[in-house]
Amino acid sequence: MAGSPTARRRRLSIELKKLREQSALTCAQVGSALDWSGSKVNRMETGSGRVQPSDIDALCRFYGTSDELREFLKALARQAKVRGWWQVHGAGVPEWFNIYIGLEQDASTFRQYQCELVPGLMQTQAYASELHRTSAHLAEEDIARAVNVRMERQAMISRPEAPDAWFIVNEGALRNVIGDRSLMREQMERLLDTVRLPAVTLQVLPFDSGTYPATGSFTMLGFPAPEDPDIVYRDGITDAVYLEGEHHVREYTRAFDGLRAAALSPQRSAQLIESISKEFTT
Repeated sequence: MAGSPTARRRRLSIELKKLREQSALTCAQVGSALDWSGSKVNRMETGSGRVQPSDIDALCRFYGTSDELREFLKALARQAKVRGWWQVHGAGVPEWFNIYIGLEQDASTFRQYQCELVPGLMQTQAYASELHRTSAHLAEEDIARAVNVRMERQAMISRPEAPDAWFIVNEGALRNVIGDRSLMREQMERLLDTVRLPAVTLQVLPFDSGTYPATGSFTMLGFPAPEDPDIVYRDGITDAVYLEGEHHVREYTRAFDGLRAAALSPQRSAQLIESISKEFTT
């Protein structure tokens, strides 16, 4: 069973929707049969509302499922209520980002394109602190919490069961001075250390790469269970977009493949980062 509460909630939503679709019923029809609203059924299937074990009992009786499936779904519902380690940091982690972290923790593949900033999973504490001070109106203690969460998230790419992580970073993100040149030199050294991890691949998209198939940063997460579809994630200042449809995943996969083709090889990318690091030294 998937590890984080977010992943469990997502799996539960997928399974409930699958049961309804197998019965060829609408949310309104299921709701009417159980004396619920159709919107309640919809919330269960989209993960936007909590599902109680008693709700699972009612649905499974209605759909005529096996006892084993009913107990599995009830276990998912109970475990989805458990708070993740990152949810104890209050205002340091926005609610909309809590969802992403939970999914990230269970990913088996990780694909990210960053056009403006160094990827969060590769940032130094000083770089992350500078970003939070200039981009968010947070109290100093909340900034510290947000940075701590980012540092803890980085453990996912160095653990023995790390996901296959592939990053593409625009050259401009490496040359844009965050803080000062000393901070950026330290950041370049962190990048070089991170790419030595066995699960990590990093490519740099150089200034002279020409046109390429992307207009903004995005992340693609894949999961070990075939029942859990891939997700495309794009965030903004105050919210985030999650795309799960086959069309979206296919088009973003195509874009990422195009970026990989346009970017420098991992070896040449490391050489460019070394060169940029030396520039920040002088």
